[in-house]
Amino acid sequence: MKSFLIIIWIIAAMLMLISTRSAAQDKNPVFETDDCIICHIQIEMMPADFHQNDIHLQEGLSCAGCHGGDPSTDDPELAMDRERGFVGVPSRQETPEFCGKCHSSIEVMRKFRPRIATDQVEQYFTSIHGQKLKQGDKKVAECVACHTAHSIMSANDGRASTHPLNVPGTCKTCHSDPEYMKEYDIPTDQFENFTVSVHGTALLDNKDTGSPACNDCHGNHGATPPGLESVSHICGTCHANNLNYFSSSPMEKAFREMEIHACEQCHGYHEVIPTSDEMISVGEKSVCTTCHSEGDVGYTAAVEIHKDLTDFVQKYNEAEKKLQEIKKKGMDDVDILFALQEANQTLIHTRTLVHTFDPLQVEEKAEEGKEKAIEAINLARQEIEDFYIRRYGFGFATIFITIFVVALYFKVRSLD
Repeated sequence: MKSFLIIIWIIAAMLMLISTRSAAQDKNPVFETDDCIICHIQIEMMPADFHQNDIHLQEGLSCAGCHGGDPSTDDPELAMDRERGFVGVPSRQETPEFCGKCHSSIEVMRKFRPRIATDQVEQYFTSIHGQKLKQGDKKVAECVACHTAHSIMSANDGRASTHPLNVPGTCKTCHSDPEYMKEYDIPTDQFENFTVSVHGTALLDNKDTGSPACNDCHGNHGATPPGLESVSHICGTCHANNLNYFSSSPMEKAFREMEIHACEQCHGYHEVIPTSDEMISVGEKSVCTTCHSEGDVGYTAAVEIHKDLTDFVQKYNEAEKKLQEIKKKGMDDVDILFALQEANQTLIHTRTLVHTFDPLQVEEKAEEGKEKAIEAINLARQEIEDFYIRRYGFGFATIFITIFVVALYFKVRSLD
């Protein structure tokens, strides 16, 4: 027992030694050579948001890289001597140009991130944030407000404030604070609405980074509210076919003349609700009846389109039930599956064609899809029929064999 404990202690000591050496190897040498960091650690005055995985620190840029000064001396007066390049902490108004000293220089950035854009500062001053900063507004976001100062990480790093999953929370810091945003006279419920939207659910709940966050619609450094002309094009970045159909529809001109935001009018913006076929109906969940009343062309079109979709979906659902029945019976479902896949693709296309607002186009595509669904249903019925034929055939064969065996038994007995 004693020897066993000794072995355990030896193994534990070796593991501690290995981990200590590993940590020492991983430690950034700047912590031992940069007198700015050494001094600030000793006097416990490191920035509150400091993180040793800061991307600048990882690339070999320490305090002096931004703030200037001489990091090779432990004399504070010499280290922070203006003649040695010390510039200190920039004001909010100075921050964009301060960061731009490197980030706007192709020569500098080529050494670290050759493919990174170098027009961020230029873009920033086209944004609402940048314009207001120039006007002297000290509350608007600048580089540090979004990226932080001493814990900047790659946007691909899950810990970064600019990682897709964290962007809504970063914007929320200001935009969800009623007191902070009071003087700007804009809503502060964007984050709350976004979290329950189809985009927010996909991004924040399902961790789908392909789903849009704030910056995907509003922009990053050039963040601005989408204008009347740009809303549909922003949505069309992902929903390309919807945009193409809408742009060639008579509704596009009507919306523009009435100064109605295209996609937003029916789908919303921050609180984008899940779509359903009932939206194109004249029932309680209809968006068409917001503008159209019984008797006008739009109302009639909605009724016709909804009927075509409903009929198609009913046939498709019937085909899906048949497929499940076939699977339970263990019959061949390959051809049925292929027919259903084609029907499903056609259903997606039919629903997209709703954005043409043309009942004839929707009807034509819906009929095409219904034919595929009916084909799947007929194939399933044939398989079910074959199943029962085989089942009855097996039953008859079993009875026949049983009678034959019994007869053979009695024949053998009679011979004995």
